[in-house]
Amino acid sequence: MDQNTLYEQLGGADGVRSLVDRFYELMDQLPEAKEIRDLHPADLTGSADKLYKFLSGFFGGPPLYFSEFGHPRLRARHLPFTIGVNERDQWMLCMESALRESVKSDALRDDLIDYFRRTADHMRNTDV
Repeated sequence: MDQNTLYEQLGGADGVRSLVDRFYELMDQLPEAKEIRDLHPADLTGSADKLYKFLSGFFGGPPLYFSEFGHPRLRARHLPFTIGVNERDQWMLCMESALRESVKSDALRDDLIDYFRRTADHMRNTDV
């Protein structure tokens, strides 16, 4: 596998899984993330599995999400949920914290934070 992919830079399957697991642990634990947590099912296993599969392919590893679910259509799949500034910021709080704990390279971490910020803002479907 190409050592230059984000997937490999993050440590392959184990690294991506670790990032996703920590992200959802933080979402479950941080009181500041209550509103975004409430948009998810009580059991976060399915959510974590889908994010892992999406990031695997997106970061240059196996296209697990695409193989199982087809095109991600991120914005369309999130339209049933009210996602505003608070939800975006709470999601980013969890992701930035997980990235700071999981990614040793400052440059890689900064690039990923930038990507996730742009994507999280794109998911917004209300100005509230």
